[in-house]
Amino acid sequence: LSESGVPQLVQPMIWDYAADIDVESKVQLIEKYRRCGFTKVWLASAFKGATGANQSLTPIGHHLRNQLQWLQVASRSPADVLEGIALTGWQRYDHFSVLCELLPVAIPSLAVCLQALKHGGYSEKVKDNVEKLLGMSNLEIDTFTR
Repeated sequence: LSESGVPQLVQPMIWDYAADIDVESKVQLIEKYRRCGFTKVWLASAFKGATGANQSLTPIGHHLRNQLQWLQVASRSPADVLEGIALTGWQRYDHFSVLCELLPVAIPSLAVCLQALKHGGYSEKVKDNVEKLLGMSNLEIDTFTR
């Protein structure tokens, strides 16, 4: 792979939307890409649309845990190799499926995920920021927000 010249042309993106990412294997994968000559690697998480084709409401806690796991991967990886994180929001599983988790119901999850990534974790301060930004009195992470 390193002799092919591909690492000078592209930057790989490592995708995983699980709430329980195997952090160590992702760190090893980044190192493997680096040994192959890739100087930059992207990470990809999700704030919605990755928990079921029939999902109507967004499970914020799942997506928050996904961001926190990626932050662990980032903290254990060389800073100069990580180009960024793509925070994805899927709306259907394939072109023949119905839409799932429309954007309006996922906005609290988007806000929580962005704030967690911005602040390097989740805390009462992050929760307060999201509540203030969205005009919510009580943001629930592990139940569905009304």
